[in-house]
Amino acid sequence: MTGPLVGLRVIDASTVIAGPLIAQIMGDFGADVIKIEHPQKGDSMRGHGTQKNGHGLWWKIVGRNKRCIGLKLSDPEGAKIFLDLASTADVVIENFRPGTLERWGLGPDVLMAHNPALVLCRVTGFGQYGPYASRPAFGTLIEAMSGFAHMTGESDRPPTLPPFGLADSFAGISGVAAVMMALHHRQTSGTGQVIDLAILEPLATALGAHIIDWDQTGKIPQRAGNRSENNAPRNTYLTADNRWVAVSSSADAVAVRALVLVGREDLVAQPWFESGAGRARHSDVIDAALAQWIGERSLSEVVDAFAAAEVALAPVYDVEQYVTDPQVVARGAVATVDDPDLGPLQMQNVLFGLSATPGAITHAGRALGADTDEVLSGMNCSAARLTELRERGVLS
Repeated sequence: MTGPLVGLRVIDASTVIAGPLIAQIMGDFGADVIKIEHPQKGDSMRGHGTQKNGHGLWWKIVGRNKRCIGLKLSDPEGAKIFLDLASTADVVIENFRPGTLERWGLGPDVLMAHNPALVLCRVTGFGQYGPYASRPAFGTLIEAMSGFAHMTGESDRPPTLPPFGLADSFAGISGVAAVMMALHHRQTSGTGQVIDLAILEPLATALGAHIIDWDQTGKIPQRAGNRSENNAPRNTYLTADNRWVAVSSSADAVAVRALVLVGREDLVAQPWFESGAGRARHSDVIDAALAQWIGERSLSEVVDAFAAAEVALAPVYDVEQYVTDPQVVARGAVATVDDPDLGPLQMQNVLFGLSATPGAITHAGRALGADTDEVLSGMNCSAARLTELRERGVLS
């Protein structure tokens, strides 16, 4: 492995999606990630999404760069092995319901008594305390409760939920930042700490100014489709060759150039056009102007004209169009990974570029228990002992 986190050991004892994503990103940048799964069931991510030849494709991403161990934490022998592993780790990531680790004798007090420098990242829907702490929670519920669904969709249609793990992904990326902050603190203090990451809170943060707006004005954001209450033009439009494009004009100058491009200088001259809020109140007339101009031209004509005019526009892509886009290809944003199960696989590359210590994908997600012997043999666990624990269902 290469990357800035080489030398860090991360124990990933989490499932579906936020916790494993934290570990995935850290593994992409060099951390030694040991994935702990139930020895018979495995991580349920293995069964999520599309399957090919008995292998979960999503697992190939979220399990990448991880060494996989099947270990039953609820068994006293399994708990002891986990404690030994955690004693060698820098970070442990878990997302069991609050109280579960404690019930197995693996609570923060026990883990940190054995390893005072440990950073324990606990990921749950609602956090470790509060009236909802013990409730089961998935990203869908978080997307509903955070305000996201209420704000998303057409004004005359039901609230819209995303077709992917939005809340979990925000929490996973946020969790990496939290872990790195705790590790930085450890550099100066020598001690670890517990991170209480509630999936609800990062998504609420991502929604922007809605809380302060409500607090100060009483305003509650409503669904507006693809429009914005803060600016116009901001919408999707259909070209003559039946391709959708998106336009954004967060800067006043961009809005001016957009309307000049489509021949509507008369709108630019209106007093209300001077502010984003004023333009948003007149979205109907602005959208009609852009829709007519764009609808009379092909995608390539529209893209070229908007680029020449320095107006922000992009095609609405499906996955194939994204993967083959010249910008995506030039940056290597999609990586090809050789996999012994399925052959070459394309997947999203590491999250960002670092000039001195770039990350890398060394392998896709492996089979359940693929690395049990390698990891535990390095902890002086004999072959006979491994066989015994496997027969008892503690290991796989």
